[in-house]
Amino acid sequence: MSKNAHWLWKHVYYGAEAGPISKISNLVNRVMAIKLNKLINEINPEIIISTHPFSSQMCALLKKKGEINCKVATVLTDYAPHGQWLMYPEYVDYFFVAHEGMKEKLKDNGISEEKIYATGIPLSIRFLVEYNKEEILQEFGLQQNKTTILFFAGGEFGFGSEMNIKILKVLINQFKNIQVIVVSGKNTKIKERFEEIVKEANSEETVKVLAYTNKVPELMSISDLVISKPGGLTTTESLASGLPIIVINPIPGQEEENAEFLESHNAGIWIRKKDNAEEKLKEILLSNEKINEMKINARLLAKKNSTKEICKICLGDSE
Repeated sequence: MSKNAHWLWKHVYYGAEAGPISKISNLVNRVMAIKLNKLINEINPEIIISTHPFSSQMCALLKKKGEINCKVATVLTDYAPHGQWLMYPEYVDYFFVAHEGMKEKLKDNGISEEKIYATGIPLSIRFLVEYNKEEILQEFGLQQNKTTILFFAGGEFGFGSEMNIKILKVLINQFKNIQVIVVSGKNTKIKERFEEIVKEANSEETVKVLAYTNKVPELMSISDLVISKPGGLTTTESLASGLPIIVINPIPGQEEENAEFLESHNAGIWIRKKDNAEEKLKEILLSNEKINEMKINARLLAKKNSTKEICKICLGDSE
């Protein structure tokens, strides 16, 4: 649905907060909770940390029934809440959210303030490392005196391939003092297409096409901005790296809400399907002042110590 029927996914996403779709979802989770309970009893944990609304809901339901008695922590992994995260809140001990605005929304939903922590979304400790930028630029054959764009343009399911190709062509043809790292992920077809475009434009020196990579923290450390779908984790990693985000191809629902959050805080610009991509890109890339302003806002939004704070709270460590 998220790939081929956005309108349907949007209906399901918002319908799951109330009404028939919500009831069906809750019924399925009740059934699945029985199977999950077997695993929980095998492990016998003292605390369960959930990063998905369904697992959180199942654990809260089991706790309500008296099947488990451990603590339950819910980590909301997007920048706006959804009703499925908030089922049976009286049986959840901690709610960890991305920002203070979400904390207020959870309070408006009747959740006790002492349970809610605006820690940010957890991310790898590798995003806290100070990297040698000169070495990384050299490793990827990039120059030091150009604006560097990190473009997440692949994905296993090929989301938004048409828009990705359009964006890459605009970057190559309209901007001369930039260099681009294009990450195509596990999508071999789109990688081959990107390589064709780069070769046709004789842009091998300034556009590097990568497949799947485990060096995202390093690549973000040498970049000036990110072009990507606004998934919760990618958004969090970009902000932690002080990078503005040019948003493309958001899935209706949570990713569109993430995009709206970034735009409302001037840390991102959303290129919608109806927009002129070239004009939108020029709005940022031809203005160092605009990029620097958005970088500052990204850093202000970042919560780089989120993982450590969540662990300390869950373990009761006050130091």
